Order: sequence, then C-alpha cells, then structure tokens
Amino acid sequence: MDLLRHLRIFVAVADELHFSRAADRLGMAQPPLSQAVRRLEKDLGAALFDRSRRQVRLTAAGLVLLDEARELLSREERLRTLARRAGDGGLGTLRAGVPPDTTVSTLSALLSACAGHSPGLSVDLREITTEEQLRLLASGGLDVGLVHQPVDATELRLGPEVRAEFGVVLPRTSPLARIPEVALAELSGHDLVLFPRAQAPGWYDRILATCRTEGFVPGRVRHASNPEFLLALVHAGHGVAFDQGPVARKEPRVLWRPLAGRPLTRLTTGAWPAGRSAHPAAPHFAELAADVLARDRSATPHRAAGPRPPDGPPRPWSVVYDEPR
Repeated sequence: MDLLRHLRIFVAVADELHFSRAADRLGMAQPPLSQAVRRLEKDLGAALFDRSRRQVRLTAAGLVLLDEARELLSREERLRTLARRAGDGGLGTLRAGVPPDTTVSTLSALLSACAGHSPGLSVDLREITTEEQLRLLASGGLDVGLVHQPVDATELRLGPEVRAEFGVVLPRTSPLARIPEVALAELSGHDLVLFPRAQAPGWYDRILATCRTEGFVPGRVRHASNPEFLLALVHAGHGVAFDQGPVARKEPRVLWRPLAGRPLTRLTTGAWPAGRSAHPAAPHFAELAADVLARDRSATPHRAAGPRPPDGPPRPWSVVYDEPR
C-alpha cells in the first residue's frame, strides 16, 4: 500500500467531512477514494470515520491520526524540497579554489557575494595554484576552481572568461617611468620577476613567449610568489614585473605603466569536472566569480563557449574559510 497516498486521501476527507467533495478536491472518482479510506482503516486496524449518521465525522482514532498524518505529509514535502535544492546546488558544501595571486579586495568581494546568496550552501574556499587546482579537479578533491589559462580543458567544463590586461611594474627611478606606456622591447637589458612556473605553467610560458616575440629577452628570471616580495625586488632594482595595476599602484616606491599594444592579456575562468558527478553549484560559482573579477577596471568578462548554468535567481551561499594550502 502507498501509505503517503492513502494519508493524503484521508486528510482530504477529514478536511471536507464529505467523500464526494474530497474526491472532487483530489480530482478522482468517489468509489476509488472510499476504497482507499477503507483499505487504510483495515491496514491500521481502526475505523477513522463514523459513517453511522448522515454527516461524516472523525472517530477518536481519526482525530489522533489526523495530526500525525499532517506532520508526516509536511515532512515528506520538506524532504522533496531539500532534495530539489540539493540537486540544484543550493545545499551542501562546494569546495572552490582561487589562485594565490587573488587580491584582498577581489577575495573580499567574492566572499561577500557568496555570503549574500542561499544560506543552505557552504563554500569551502581554498587558495590553490592553477596547476594544483587542475590536479584536484581531476582527482575529485575540488568541485570548482578559478584557473589562469591556458589549461588543458579536455575533461573540464569552463565558465565565462575574464580578460585582464597586464602592464609593467618599474622602479620609480627608472627612465622608462617618464613615458606614458612602455613597449616590451624597451625592457631589454632588464631582469624579469615572475611567479614560479609551477603556479600556472601555461600562463608562465605564454608570458615568456610573448616577451621573446616582442623583443624582450630577460637577462635573468627571478621568482616571487608573494606580491609584496615581487614589488620589493622591483624596488630594489632586481628586475621589472608584470601586473594588472591595482596592487602596484598602492606601493609608492614603484610605478605601473601600461604596455604598448596590450600584448599581455591573461584569461581567468571557472573550471569544474565534466560529467554527471560535477557539483550542481559549480557553474553558478563560476558565473559569480566572473562577475566579481570583472569589476576590476582592468578586467572584462568574455563568455567562453560551453554549457551555461541554468537560468534562475542568484543562489545564496554561506562561506567556510580554509587555511591557504
């Protein structure tokens, strides 16, 4: 016997205290409805309705069962709602990676945007390099990441791309600081300060390839993971660096200048595993992150080819803070 179906019929009859009206309410004929009530009574071993008079009344057992039936049906509806929300990505935990070079302002904006959406979803945000994100996405250790292109997207789905134009960071005393924009070829003779290749190999190789093509072959490449250390090396005269601008502009001992022709444009995009095992909230996170990154004046959004997340209102999220890894 389908207990929940029979309980719904019982509640309808109890509300109407009339078998014909209850049948109309449920959109069914009266005979099957009466049979369902009798089967429920037989299964429970108690009469639920007093039919001895012209008016249908609930028995003592029926009165007790009515409250329990309402609560059980309410719990069933809640269970179905929770299942739908979880299936849509509105519940549970989303493990999301962001690059270590994410600025404080961008990270704060991303966390605020996430916290302003569905409280049912927790975002476990982790600071991870592009290379490590790709490994974790492949192994199932991460649900979604923000990666610096180019990357091998064979087993991935990609969200909207955000383009960021990079300029050059110079010591304030550099003669190049006097011109409004700098060509890469004019950096000849300088060393270059870059992030370690292991952080984002594709983007690292593209930077060096573009420099060579444009006539700048660094005398030496120094590595700096921390933006503060990178700026300190530039200030000390140990090389020039490439940056979007916001971080460098806050350091008074260095100058930021745009590159002539804008040859260095970095693409950042949300990425998540392809296939049915993907977290349903991953596409929504990628969309949200692209919106946040695009608020930077040096970045513009560009939708990548691929499946779009389902239409609908933005999803609320709470945020779980994780230690940088």
